Amino acid sequence: MRRIEPAAVLGVMSREVANFRTFWRSTTFSSLIEPMVYLLAFGLGLGTTLVTQVDGIDYVEFVGTGMVATAVVFASALPAMFGTFVKHRFQRTYDAILAAPVDVEELVSGEMLWIGLRAGVFGTFPLLVTIGFGLEPVPGMLLVPFFAFVTALAFAGFGIAVAGSVAKIDQFNYVTTLVITPMFLLAGTFFPIDQLPEWAQVLSQLNPLHQLVVLVRDACFGFEPTDLLRLAGLVALVFAMWRLAVRQLTNRLID
Repeated sequence: MRRIEPAAVLGVMSREVANFRTFWRSTTFSSLIEPMVYLLAFGLGLGTTLVTQVDGIDYVEFVGTGMVATAVVFASALPAMFGTFVKHRFQRTYDAILAAPVDVEELVSGEMLWIGLRAGVFGTFPLLVTIGFGLEPVPGMLLVPFFAFVTALAFAGFGIAVAGSVAKIDQFNYVTTLVITPMFLLAGTFFPIDQLPEWAQVLSQLNPLHQLVVLVRDACFGFEPTDLLRLAGLVALVFAMWRLAVRQLTNRLID
């Protein structure tokens, strides 16, 4: 047998798809309405009174393109953390899956791929809403789902690794407060990072969410040569988070 059996990975994903069919309407509804609220509040409210343009881009378009990263992180990291913990600790779903010919590596791979695909789709919703607010469609936007998918894979691995490390579900509050929230604020979604203090700019450059924000904006307004390096960094992060998630969940599931 191969190290990772595609049939085992697809089996894990098929279970998630079957479960998702029971609540996809509410998830889709919130994924569409939330960016509309943000764009009305920041783009049209703040953008028409205090800020009209940022770096030559209309503020509503600046916020809308940046919100792709926000949608991706909240559709990947949080479901990975809470979903993994609940399925392991309360529902014992993983015990049942591992009783079949599926190992932890295949389990993690299936979970990450499903979360990445789902977050990659929902991550494009803010961009579609922004088009409705006046953003001009361009061919480069076709790459945005791929950028969102790669970034979502990294955060899915991160969430699974965290779920495999904490002892109580309440400890996720530390992760959301100390990791996810600062990354969200320093991603350059609502304001350019070059206006921040130097130390904050350095942190922003190391922030994978900022890399996604730059890739999405460049896809909409023109690519830069450094975009390949940004994408390569995200791919490397995916591999690192995948291995970390496999290790942490193995330690938690295998006696």
